[in-house]
Amino acid sequence: MQNFIFSVNVVLPLIIMMSLGWVLKYLKVCDENFFKTANKLTFKLFLPLMLFNNIYSGDIKSSFNIRLIVFVVASILITVILMTLIVPRLEKQNSNRGVLIQALFRSNYILFGVPVCMNLFGQADIGITSMLAVFVVPLYNFLSVVVLFIYANKGNSENMEIKKTAMDIVKNPLILACVIGIATASIGIKLPNVLEKTITDISKIATPFALIILGGDFGIKDAVKNIKYIVWVSVFKLIVIPGIIILSAILIGFRQVELGVLLSIFASPIAIASYIMAQNVKSNDELAGQLVATTTILSSFTIFFFILILKNFSFI
Repeated sequence: MQNFIFSVNVVLPLIIMMSLGWVLKYLKVCDENFFKTANKLTFKLFLPLMLFNNIYSGDIKSSFNIRLIVFVVASILITVILMTLIVPRLEKQNSNRGVLIQALFRSNYILFGVPVCMNLFGQADIGITSMLAVFVVPLYNFLSVVVLFIYANKGNSENMEIKKTAMDIVKNPLILACVIGIATASIGIKLPNVLEKTITDISKIATPFALIILGGDFGIKDAVKNIKYIVWVSVFKLIVIPGIIILSAILIGFRQVELGVLLSIFASPIAIASYIMAQNVKSNDELAGQLVATTTILSSFTIFFFILILKNFSFI
């Protein structure tokens, strides 16, 4: 019973904050323009400051876990390779292939995974969670570009300028925040108290605000025609793939915070950015949006059960 209550306490706050966003939109307290603007603000200010603060205020030496980094990168690459081999055999339309492959490997790590880790272990133990963003965020972006570009409709390749996209990845605020945080912590630079307190206070806004905005962004229209994709992608994305990776991690010897970080990366729902990228190359962006919305809703329950099981076996 104690583990059940613990699992509820980890996941329920996330659900409540997301539900609040939906309620605000439903009651027309906030309109669609507000959520779009707030999304940009969250991406360009709140989340970068949160990631920087987590790394800056943490122990850089103990946070840098090369074994975990290698496992995460290898797991993502293996997943992409396997999905690239399997999905085209099952799906004939190019406009769907890239969307489905991206959906199966790309997680909403920053918006959903980091809050899960914070609820599991508290602020003090999540330095590695933020540091991993340096590797996970650009890798997700790069692989998504490659996959979507390969399966983009003929004649639409001009919409995906590889050079420009590469620069966008390099200039990504989340990546820059992590790199600056690592550099600052490694060199031992101490910020003025007033600046340090300001960054800490603003970073506290990031998680609840991002989840409220995520809830307000929900939208599932005409999902019936794509129901077969939604069902099997949700099962594989939220249960099968994270289940295999977490089991492998346990067998290798990962425990506690390390295992929690892996759970937060691989059991999280599909990243919202996958919808935007699918739109840019004229892939099936409608399907991409439906997959994001569905997995975000369902992941609250699947993550709950993952935490409950891992807690019962004292793995986290």
